[in-house]
Amino acid sequence: MTDHRSDPAALRFLIGYDLRVSREKAGMKQADAAKILGCNQPKINYLESGKTQQKPDEVAALLRAYGTEVEHVDRITSLAGQADRTTWWAPFSEVLPDWFRTFIGLEGLASGQFAYRSKVIPGQMQTENYATAVLEGGLQIALMDVPQVVRSRMARQRLIGDPQPLQMVAVLEEAVLDRMIGGPIVMREQLQHLIDLMRLDNVELRIMPTQVAVHDGINDEFMLLDFESARSIGYLEFAAGALYVQDQDQVRLYKMMADRIRAAALSPSESADAIAARIASLQE
Repeated sequence: MTDHRSDPAALRFLIGYDLRVSREKAGMKQADAAKILGCNQPKINYLESGKTQQKPDEVAALLRAYGTEVEHVDRITSLAGQADRTTWWAPFSEVLPDWFRTFIGLEGLASGQFAYRSKVIPGQMQTENYATAVLEGGLQIALMDVPQVVRSRMARQRLIGDPQPLQMVAVLEEAVLDRMIGGPIVMREQLQHLIDLMRLDNVELRIMPTQVAVHDGINDEFMLLDFESARSIGYLEFAAGALYVQDQDQVRLYKMMADRIRAAALSPSESADAIAARIASLQE
C-alpha cells in the first residue's frame, strides 16, 4: 500500500470488505464470528462495514477461524496495524462530496486502475484546464468551488512523479477525442498530455473506434481498482453517488469485460496515431 496516500477510512473499508468476504466464503454467520471474539453481533457488523477501527489481533483471529491462507492473514493484519492516521485529501474535504471521499481514499491506496470512459477523459489523465472546463460546465460543483476541486483532482493524480505510480489502463471511446471540451486550445493541450502519458511504462491507453458498434462496455462506464494487499473492487459512478462492486464473482465478470474491451479497442500505437491525428487537425 502507498503510505504517503494513507487514508484510515479507506483502509477500514478494505479490511471490513475482506472480513465479510472471508466469513461468507467460510459459510459462517456474523453470530458465529461474534463467538470467536467473545463479542456481540453488532460489533462484527461494525468491523465488516468499516465503521470502527479493526484491531490487528481481532482481524487475525477472525481470518484464521475462517480458514484463510496464512499469507493473506498476514497481509490484512498488516493493513489493520498501520498507524498513520492522516488523511491526505483533508485540505479538500469541504468541497468533496461524502460519497466521493471513499473513492479518493481507495484510489490513493490502489496499485492499479482500469477505466472505461465514453464521455470524458479519466481524472487521472486530465490536465488542469480540461478538468476546469468539465467542472464549470456541470451542475454537480458550485462554480465558486471549481478551483479547489480542480486542485484536488490534480493532487489525486499518481501517474507521473509519484514514488509508487499507479498502474493505469484506460479505454476511451473515440468520441471522447472529438468532444471539444474547453475549446481547441484546451483540447489540443489535453490530447498532447495523453500522448505524453502513453510514453510511460505504467500507462496503457487504448481508443475504442466508433466503428466497433457493440462491445462489453456499451451500457455502462466502469472502473476497477486493484490493491497489493487486498481484494479488487469495481466502481460505478452516477450523478449523485457511486456503487462499489464487491462480490468477487461480479468483480471477475468486470475484469473479463475489461479484457474484452481492451481486445476490441485499437492497439496502443494505433491509439496514439488516432490522438496525433486530432492534434494535427486542431493545429490546422
